[in-house]
Amino acid sequence: MVFVTILLGLMPSFLMVGLGGLVRGRLSVNAWQGLDRLNFEILFPALIFVAASGRPIAAEDLLRIGPAVWALLLVGLGCGYLARRFGPVRFVDFAGAWQTAWRFNTAMAFVAVMTLSQPPLAALAVAVGLAIPVANVFAVTALSRGSGSLRRTLLRVAGNPFLIASVSGVAVGLSGVAVPAVILAPLQMLSEAAIPVALISVGATMNWGALARLDRFSAIISATKLVIMPAAALTGCLLLGPDRAIAQTLVLFAAMPTASAAHVLAAGFGADRELSATLVAQSTLLAALTLPVWITVIELLF
Repeated sequence: MVFVTILLGLMPSFLMVGLGGLVRGRLSVNAWQGLDRLNFEILFPALIFVAASGRPIAAEDLLRIGPAVWALLLVGLGCGYLARRFGPVRFVDFAGAWQTAWRFNTAMAFVAVMTLSQPPLAALAVAVGLAIPVANVFAVTALSRGSGSLRRTLLRVAGNPFLIASVSGVAVGLSGVAVPAVILAPLQMLSEAAIPVALISVGATMNWGALARLDRFSAIISATKLVIMPAAALTGCLLLGPDRAIAQTLVLFAAMPTASAAHVLAAGFGADRELSATLVAQSTLLAALTLPVWITVIELLF
């Protein structure tokens, strides 16, 4: 019964993705890319900031959540590397695909958390904020091996709007200072648009035939992201016994499909864009099966 309730809770989001697939021809490729840029630069940073700053954050939560999410990213990095022998010969092409084993879809995280009976929004915002720079540094380091462009790209990572919004929101949450209503109101309006725009755009740009190309290499990468990482988070939470909000956040965070724009970073370093885009589509489509299961486990155990 819990599973059915959660599946029904996620169904509107999956339908929004499907709607994007149906209307993709109504807008040009440039228009869809513009929507992605709008989400990346403005809408999702507003959502992250509002979620992180809207509730007081205890300093000890940073110390508990930070090392945990970084450890989970390392699990994804290490297990994803097991696919190396089955992947492309060029390391940069492998690195473009490898990053999808640990990077995560922020949009889907904020959709999925709302299906929980007591959504830990503030804890999720902290987890996302602490994970974004580390996940990007891992990806950039792998992709730039031998390219000589690591410093330039790290500067780009430091200017990542998600990172800036996360750090700013966490700082406000830690300070306990309330954001003035005249400033918070427009940010809330922007944040409300972030998720529907992102879901439609994902559906419009997704390769819906990607599952037909699931092979040993992509299966290892997808299993790392959708099965191994959340299983590691669940095991750690059961052993260490953090409080409910943190346990829910960690398992949910680990269960997310990969970042929808991972192929953009791969292409920027000259990696095989189609391979990473296929893995993004496979991860997103398979998450429609795995995510309701993990959310059900979260509700039953925590």
